[in-house]
Amino acid sequence: MLGQSLKNLHIARQDVVVATKVYSRVGQGRNDVGASRGHIMDGVEASLRRLQTDHIDLYQIHATISVTPVEETIRALDTLVQQGKVRYIGCSNWQAWKIAKALGTAEFRNLVRFDTLQAYYSIAGRDLEREIVPLLESEQVGLLVWSPLAGGLLSGKFSRTNQKPADARRTDYDFPLVDKERTWKILDVMAPIASAHGCSPARVSLAWLLAKPVVTSVIIGAKRLDQLQDNLAAVELTLTRDELRQLDEVSALPPEYPGWVLPFQGADRLGPVDRWERLREASEPH
Repeated sequence: MLGQSLKNLHIARQDVVVATKVYSRVGQGRNDVGASRGHIMDGVEASLRRLQTDHIDLYQIHATISVTPVEETIRALDTLVQQGKVRYIGCSNWQAWKIAKALGTAEFRNLVRFDTLQAYYSIAGRDLEREIVPLLESEQVGLLVWSPLAGGLLSGKFSRTNQKPADARRTDYDFPLVDKERTWKILDVMAPIASAHGCSPARVSLAWLLAKPVVTSVIIGAKRLDQLQDNLAAVELTLTRDELRQLDEVSALPPEYPGWVLPFQGADRLGPVDRWERLREASEPH
């Protein structure tokens, strides 16, 4: 549908960025799923045929690898880049250590490296800030956010008093996993901010994400035109420093090891300080 639409609308191929993925099961066979060289090569040819194009701008491994060596996957992607069938590569839903291993393998073997990670991130789900965000910032890897509204939980339909609205997908499909109690607190703080800007909680949620330097792009999933227009308007919404502070504080992650011990151990590297005070600060949600 996408490939045919570009042709019907006479849109020049160089004016769009086409991204797609490989990994998920496409048949009943043992090799019809995964990140092996064989499945990747079969997958890219099928995608090119369906998209009616000769190249894919961003080709991503959709899920973490369980049985295929990381180097095999990277070598296959490198082949596709050398052949001109793929311009850039990325991964999705990978752990920080596995991304780091892939980047290290690519550098050591002089292969193409990951340019992007597509991952779940929202004000209601900030888990990737623990390990993945520092890695992306250090290695200059872009972040494409999926489910920025936590499966619709931040759309404005849900609240502490209306936890299962009839017209919401998440009512029947409770995904992604979210700490609901923390989310209700976030929405309580977000409500007056949205009201002050005359917009929806969804737009505030997206603006909060777009204010994060690590975020390269946000993937929206609107099903109606008015939702699409509201989501797109988030790029024009600039939250104040105080509003960002309020949202950051109410959505803060609870302390987790080794994060809370690092400021304590390194506190006096540049001069004597009260290390226990630093530990107390690190033990508070931030």
